[in-house]
Formats: sequence, C-alpha cells, structure tokens
Amino acid sequence: MHPNALLDLATDLLRQVLKFDQPADAVVSAFFRKHRALGQRERHALAETTYAVLRRRLRYAHLAQSGSGALERRLAALGWQGGEAMLRSALGANERTWLAEVQAVDVAGLPEKLRHNLPDWLAAPLKAELGEDFWPLVEAIEQPAPLDLRTNILKTRREDAAAALAAAGIEAVPTPYSPWGMRVQGKPALQKAEAFVRGDIEVQDEGSQLLALLLAPRRGEMVVDFCAGAGGKTLALGAMMRNTGRLYAFDVSGHRLDALKPRLARSGLSNVYPAQIAHERDDRIKRLAGKIDRVLVDAPCSGLGTLRRNPDLKWRQSPQALAELGAKQRAILASAARLVKPGGRLVYATCSVLRSENEAVAEEFAQAHPDFQAVPAAEALAAVQVPDAESLDRGGFLRLWPHRHQTDGFFAAVWQRQG
Repeated sequence: MHPNALLDLATDLLRQVLKFDQPADAVVSAFFRKHRALGQRERHALAETTYAVLRRRLRYAHLAQSGSGALERRLAALGWQGGEAMLRSALGANERTWLAEVQAVDVAGLPEKLRHNLPDWLAAPLKAELGEDFWPLVEAIEQPAPLDLRTNILKTRREDAAAALAAAGIEAVPTPYSPWGMRVQGKPALQKAEAFVRGDIEVQDEGSQLLALLLAPRRGEMVVDFCAGAGGKTLALGAMMRNTGRLYAFDVSGHRLDALKPRLARSGLSNVYPAQIAHERDDRIKRLAGKIDRVLVDAPCSGLGTLRRNPDLKWRQSPQALAELGAKQRAILASAARLVKPGGRLVYATCSVLRSENEAVAEEFAQAHPDFQAVPAAEALAAVQVPDAESLDRGGFLRLWPHRHQTDGFFAAVWQRQG
C-alpha cells in the first residue's frame, strides 16, 4: 500500500477512535474487519499509531495546533509507528518541515499536564498517592505492555511450555512472582502456536495470576468466581483445584461467559460451571449462601490499572462513572460475602490504581462485617510460595503497579470468615 494511503487510513481510524463512544480496541477491530485487504505490518502500524496518540493525546493535540490540514492527520504523523521512511514519503514538504519543528520541542519545558497526559481528576489522586513516584508511573503507562502468559499446570510445566514456545520462535521468560507466568516481548502470532492450541498456555497478566494465587483454592473445594467475565482467573483457579471440586463462574453478561467456552474447551477442565446471573442478589446466590469455601470478587471497576493496554480509558472514564462504580462495588462485595462459609476465604480485587475503588471499599466492608478477619496479602502469597511476597503488600493489601512490578495495576484484599 502507498504510504500516503496508509496515513489516510490512520487519519480515518483516529477520527473514529477519538469520538470515545466505544472502547478503542472495538473500534480498531471493526476498522480492520472493514479493510480486510490490510496486511499484518499495515495493521500493526495503524493500531500502534492509534494507541500512541491515545497515550499522549494532550501533548500531541497541543503540538498539532501549529500545522495545517486535518487535525487527525497531524496527530497520526506525531504518533506514527510505521517506520520513519514510510512517514517521510507520505508527507508533503511543508508537513515534513512542520513535523521536524514540533519534534524538536523540549518536552521538559511543556506545562505539567502536557507531560503527564492525564485528565486532572485522575492526575490529582495519583500524585497525592505516589509523590515522587508519580512520574515513573507516567513513564510506565506511556509504554505498551508486554504479553504475559499463564502455564496451564493441569497439562504441562512452565519450563516445558517455554521450550515449546522457543521451538515456535517465541522467546518467553519466567515472570518474577507468579510460578506459572511467562513474559513475551512484542506481539507474536500466539494463536497459531501449538502450545496455545493444545491449551498449555493462556494469555493472562501476571497480576491477574496473583489474584488466583491469593484465593488459593484446594482440591475438592466449592469455589465461586463471582464476576468471572471471559474467565481468565476461572481457568487459573480450576487448574489450582486440579480439576476437582466445583468452580462456579458467575457473571451478569452472557456475552462475556460465551467467550469463556472456547478457552474452557482448550483448558481440559471439567469442574467449571459457568452461570449467567441477573444481578448480585440472584436466587442462585441465595441457594449457595454460607456453603462456599472460597469466593473471588474481581469487581467491575474503572480499569485504570490497564492504561498501558487501554489508554483510551483515561479519556472515557469520569468522576461520575467512578461514583456509580463505587456503589456497585460495595453492593457486589456485600452480596458475594454471604456465600462464604465459616472458615472460608473472600478476596476483593480490582484492576484499578485508585484508592476510592480499592482501600476505601475494602475498609468500609471490613467495618460493616466484623466476622471477616483480614489476612495480610504477604502472608497469603507466601503460603503459596510466591517469591518476595512482602514487596507486593502495602498495608496488608496486594498493591501492584506497572512501574514497580511490571504488571497491570491491581489491588486485592483478603479476609477469612470467622466460625
């Protein structure tokens, strides 16, 4: 494809994504379905350019003011990820001059907002929380996330899965905390790898794997994944249970649970029972009250811990949406807690970096439920041989950050119900 035509497509794609009326990944997928003739390299250039613009939107919009022509074309040029030679041949002489001028601007001299590229409502609590560590976080979330994999311990060992991937030309290194995890750089064609097709590996962030390790289900137990979604953690829990006992995967979305079916088939698990529920007070929940050994509540949240993967979230979320999520999180946690039997374990988790969705919800729950005793995250992780568990614990809670732990941002609180 001629470079200018590809830049035109990038301009068109950005125009659609920047409406923010749908998640960016859904818009990009629909765009590629419409343009089926695009090759792998062209798709990569378009997608990565789009995400680069989303990551640095405020800065690029500021720099783009000085040019001429369509704003989205200038944004695409600033965020271009398809190679410098291709971009130069796509731009006219005036555009090349303009681009050289704005690329020479010293970013350090720009206003703070244009350096951190976050909306005020998000920057303020993160700065208050992190202090000097705020800027390393900014740097981390401006980079694309690596690809983390989980070994299916029901079928293979991590070293054998890594060897199978190496034979397919994919280099995977062990993750530092999860005993099942492997990390891959770039975006290899994983779906075609035999290890993936066989169900030996699954795509799952190391932080998400640590949530399953916190719950630590045992053989023969009754376990509930309360907000199972597409089932990444469900599959990890089922493997930990060695395919015994009963593992209920509840979710209000049948569409999300449908996405679990092919993964479940690959996994070799037969102890998983997916079930769509109407709401957190569904009759199925009432029937299981006080009978469940372990309950994981990976609550609906802002997703702001995943900004390396989903940079559009910082522009699509709002303080009003956060307030609505907070009410939902509290209701779901209180309802899920009723399932836990005396002596059982409850884990509340989010993929958010905000205290309002994390510590605030956990502390409020603990005050209202004195029969649930806190279990320090470091203690729970050390019990399942997670190395350096102390470094993952802050104030008794699991707290993961992209710049500190190279995972997505995650939070979890652990309780044991008293007899």
